[in-house]
Amino acid sequence: MPDDGLAAAESAASPLERPAPVLTTRRFLLRRLLPGDAETIHRLVNDWSVVRMLSRLPFPYPRRLADEWIASTETQRLDGTAWHFAIIDQATRPERLLGCLGIRIDKAARSGDLGYWIGAKFWNDGVAGEAARRLSHWALANLDIERLTAQVATDNPASAAVLRRIGFRETGTGRQPFLARGGEHPVVLFEARHDDLTPSAPEAEPSAPVSRRTVLVAACALVDGDSRVLLARRPEGKAMAGLWEFPGGKLEPDETPEQALIRELREELGVDVSETCLAPFAFASHAYPHFHLLMPLYVCRRWRGTPHAREGQTLAWVSGHQLDRYAMPDADKPLVPLLRDLL
Repeated sequence: MPDDGLAAAESAASPLERPAPVLTTRRFLLRRLLPGDAETIHRLVNDWSVVRMLSRLPFPYPRRLADEWIASTETQRLDGTAWHFAIIDQATRPERLLGCLGIRIDKAARSGDLGYWIGAKFWNDGVAGEAARRLSHWALANLDIERLTAQVATDNPASAAVLRRIGFRETGTGRQPFLARGGEHPVVLFEARHDDLTPSAPEAEPSAPVSRRTVLVAACALVDGDSRVLLARRPEGKAMAGLWEFPGGKLEPDETPEQALIRELREELGVDVSETCLAPFAFASHAYPHFHLLMPLYVCRRWRGTPHAREGQTLAWVSGHQLDRYAMPDADKPLVPLLRDLL
């Protein structure tokens, strides 16, 4: 299973508090780690069958390291370098801790490294897959990252199978130090991006090619008086959640692109736009795995009302020279330099 980062921290947790996310799955609760979890974590992870698959942990695993690591997770959360969660079984009373998982952030690379471990007595019950899928979706939808990575020891095929089921792609092999084993060990490298982890992602590779249909979508670049463009971030639960895009949406039957935009902008942003204020600007044509997207982009500088998020999305007014800073779907990317030149 991928490395969980349970090694001792170099600094104590900050006493400052800010809300920590609590994630739920069908069976489990993913919450931040608490000091009271240390005894259970030590008991579960101080097991050769578990610790041999984790690169940073020694064996035996001293009890004090559990306390130090839990304290360090608060510091990492507050400075945005990592997010760690306990996997809690909500069906038991008292609630039972089954394992841990987390994501370490590389801000320069805009990537997150996924790691997890499950207590041996809870293996073979789908715990890792259910928890890792939920955290992966949350991370790509809410953190400032463009991809997730993971590494699995070559003698841990069960964990590699978990990553494949939730949408990760194998990208190569490498070697990594494993402290408990006393040296380097070969690993398989995995990666997932926003379009890999769709809400309806199948559990296995499709057995036959899927016919590709053409989907017509209209998009609009709303430009304010400071020559900034409004971008909307796709919320968790939608395909390619976490990516930024120009507001708009699919055309309904017998609808023109202009009519679709007027409707979508009212539904998504609460603004009214006149068809005469929609100026055709460019279009995107992009082949996704299961459909081909054709997307005309309009520019609008006049509308009624103040744009606000009505469908759970995040909004941002972005200047032209900052557009590259926002991760976008592949179809939108060719439109950025054209729009930047216009601004």
